[in-house]
Amino acid sequence: MRFLLRFVGFAFAALALLFVGGAAVVGFFIWKYSQDLPDYSQLANYQPPVTTRVHAGDGSLLAEYSRERRLYLPISATPKLLIDAFLSAEDKSFYKHAGVDPEGIVRAFVSNLRSGGRPQGASTITQQVAKNFLLSSERSYDRKIREILVAQRMESVYSKDRILELYLNEIYLGMGNYGIAAAALNYFNKSVNELTLPEVAYLAALPKGPNNYNPYTRNQAAVDRRNWVLDRMAENGYITAADAAAAKATLLKPTPRALSPNTYVAGYFAEEVRRQLAERYGEKELYEGGLSVRTTLDPKLQATARKVLTDGLVRYDEVRGWRGADDRIDLDGDWGEALARKPRLGDVRPWELAVVLAVDSQNARIGLQPGVDPGGRVDSERRTGVITAEGVRWTRRRLGQVLSVGDLVYVEPIAGRQNSYRLRQLPEISGAIVALDPATGRVFAMVGGFSFDQSEFNRAIQALRQPGSAYKPFVYATAIDNGYTPSSIVVDGPIEIDQGPGIGIWRPENYEKRFAGPRTLRYGLERSKNLMTVRLARDIGMPLIIEYTKRFGIMDDMPAMLSMSLGAGETTVLRLTAAYAMFVNGGRHIRPTLIDRIQDRWGKTLFRHDQRTCDTCAADRWHGQAEPALVDNSEQVLDPLTAYQIVSMLEGVVERGTGRLVAEVGKPLAGKTGTTNDAKDVWFVGFSPDLAVGVYMGYDRPRSLGAKAQAATYAAPMFRDFMKIALEDKPATPFRVPAGIKLIRVDAATGRRTSGSGNGVILEAFKPGTSPPDTVVSSNAQKAPAASAPPPQAAPPAGGFAAGGLY
Repeated sequence: MRFLLRFVGFAFAALALLFVGGAAVVGFFIWKYSQDLPDYSQLANYQPPVTTRVHAGDGSLLAEYSRERRLYLPISATPKLLIDAFLSAEDKSFYKHAGVDPEGIVRAFVSNLRSGGRPQGASTITQQVAKNFLLSSERSYDRKIREILVAQRMESVYSKDRILELYLNEIYLGMGNYGIAAAALNYFNKSVNELTLPEVAYLAALPKGPNNYNPYTRNQAAVDRRNWVLDRMAENGYITAADAAAAKATLLKPTPRALSPNTYVAGYFAEEVRRQLAERYGEKELYEGGLSVRTTLDPKLQATARKVLTDGLVRYDEVRGWRGADDRIDLDGDWGEALARKPRLGDVRPWELAVVLAVDSQNARIGLQPGVDPGGRVDSERRTGVITAEGVRWTRRRLGQVLSVGDLVYVEPIAGRQNSYRLRQLPEISGAIVALDPATGRVFAMVGGFSFDQSEFNRAIQALRQPGSAYKPFVYATAIDNGYTPSSIVVDGPIEIDQGPGIGIWRPENYEKRFAGPRTLRYGLERSKNLMTVRLARDIGMPLIIEYTKRFGIMDDMPAMLSMSLGAGETTVLRLTAAYAMFVNGGRHIRPTLIDRIQDRWGKTLFRHDQRTCDTCAADRWHGQAEPALVDNSEQVLDPLTAYQIVSMLEGVVERGTGRLVAEVGKPLAGKTGTTNDAKDVWFVGFSPDLAVGVYMGYDRPRSLGAKAQAATYAAPMFRDFMKIALEDKPATPFRVPAGIKLIRVDAATGRRTSGSGNGVILEAFKPGTSPPDTVVSSNAQKAPAASAPPPQAAPPAGGFAAGGLY
């Protein structure tokens, strides 16, 4: 008995020593690994990289920018079924353990011994959060110990829901998707609340190895893993066995998300927004900050602008004939695989890239470019069609002269004829179109070329081109703002300008090489007379014109040369269109903008374009009080009365002048053509009372559009076509006449007051004190007097510029 008691005492002492020693060792290791543990408290203010989303004016999604595609979803907005799926797949005891699952650790340790020591995880969701946020991803027992320590500390500080929220938003789920919200959108084009049971189970299957369960390249493995998750959900009581069986019987068919229909026509617009965001906030905030951007884009007007511009470019290009196929492929083997690998222009639809498979005298059989799924696999379906003789009629050649087997060409389906296509070619000519609100500067539509996928160079804002005669209204505005009237007389006749020693004499000419003699300012602008414009500019002086040019924001630095009065300087489509908008808005300065508002990830407004203030806005609710007035502090760049006089004159350009084609729209419109020397650039810029639009066309490497090319032939039709669609549902609203303007009947040829009517009589706009004399001339004086017999002079305008000095 004594021996037994001694043995028990010895054993107890040994065990006690062993326990103390073990505790000391454990304590030492805990102390050792705790020395440099990361600060887990930073998770309290954790802000993960979140996708910046850009929306059109109607709220539809336009573009997304991110390094990690992630949309942060609070746990309170996460469906229970999705939570159940992830708990079943990753950590069924999550809400029971204290950060570590001892049973799982033992199970993993035994498994590792059996597999020869290959490390196998036994991580809880808390441990995965610790690893993903605070530790490295190396496979080692050293890292595992640190992971356990951090996980236990996290559990003592954060709620289970907070830890699960971090996990579900941080976890990588393959194909660039981080978090459940982004994965739901990009795998199934659904929000998390729309996911079905098999879709939820598939997402829960991905954390184990996203690349191993790619639904495109490893579909069967993905299905097997999904079914395993369904079994675990049934085993844990989250769903019934019948629900699991039904879900397992469904196919796994992802639905790749098409970001937005607007994307295909708004590439230039979205890229300029992206560039401005990066410039304003930096690349990090753009790609990680989760900004919410509301743009000014009007999807309908954008689609219209895109169609009108491309149709106009194609019309011009096809008149110049077929240039031949741009490329060829070898038809030996599978032509579909070779064709699918060729670069595709996603924004030229309904055009498609095709290869010519066979050609005879009647038809050319073509193979259409197959699709490629997000996993990089080429669609197995091979679509074919035919190009008929009608489809190449525009080339003015026979089929065999145009196409050869192996040619890569663009084709467009012929409406109403199945599998029948028309031959197309990418135009060499380019151009741009901009539409904006003249009251606010909000850009509704902007297209910077034929195809953004082909060329990202934005000709609406990056191309500096000569506006030609489209600049002339600003010369006339300067004159009228400084004493002239639309009825002031200027001679349309030869003029010589000595440009200084060594430069020579400049002899400008009118386009039609003819002279009309003494004419009114209105006539000079409506008929775009170069000689009248140069005389006017010489009289008022280029320094004054330059000052007004800067006020309107057309050019920042314009040489004081008379040739600049004919539009020899350089500007962009956006700047010139905004300048025209300042005529119709009453002479107020506007800042063109593509962005209405920018908010951060929490909804705080960082930027708002509309800077108008409301001094009378009440802080409380509306109780039937009068609508508050917004104070507009915009700079007045032009007298409102002068602005209307220019609007009236530009309306005359459409009614009687170089822009008569635009009158087909049937609504009050005003604008001006612009054709440069040798017709290297053609423009039409104009407006309705509520919409300003600018159109430009020219080659990127400037060259003549043709000996007889004019803006009235090429640019004006695009403006007309755009306005027809943009204004089809709008009333025919006349231009607003400001208080102080007097509308007086005058003879169009002489600018003198008349009591008659007919084609030769117009209503002219005059400022107070500038009306023509009360002397009434014959209402039948419809023809202009001959140059050798000038009409009687109008009274010299105020400001010291005598009309007679312009002869």
